[in-house]
Amino acid sequence: MMKGRKAGNGFDLSEAPSHLIRRCQQFYGDLYAREAGAKDLTKQQFILLCALEQNDGVSQTALVEITGIDRSTLAEMVRRMLEKGLLSRKRTEEDQRANAVAISPSGRKALRGARNAADRAERALLEPLPMPERQKFVKALSQIAQAAEQLVADGGKPRRNVRRRKLS
Repeated sequence: MMKGRKAGNGFDLSEAPSHLIRRCQQFYGDLYAREAGAKDLTKQQFILLCALEQNDGVSQTALVEITGIDRSTLAEMVRRMLEKGLLSRKRTEEDQRANAVAISPSGRKALRGARNAADRAERALLEPLPMPERQKFVKALSQIAQAAEQLVADGGKPRRNVRRRKLS
């Protein structure tokens, strides 16, 4: 990657973690699309089915929390996936306003096929890293993701490690 020119404030995109994470996400999206092909699940549909595989029958609200997909996008995805026969949906017994979403047999079949594409794309994503660095990289990403989840759980307020100065 070429070094970016630093603007007056010294911000260099080639060294900005937020920008680099976004570029890696775009790269993975391209890899997944290439591996999955046009007829298979999209990356977001794959994520949704993976979440349901481990949490079948949960509400759409729970799926928003599990996947990080925003509420309106998830509702539209569920609608389209219902039309394709990949999901089933029914009202929950506890709250008749909430929908419980489950994977249909067709959805499970599609998930099996897409999982192979996702595995190949993830291997290709990590390929530029030396083998010993791959686990460290994934662990670091996991720590950042956990911090994001904690931020949401805390109501969006970042935790700050405040160092107190000793008064002399």
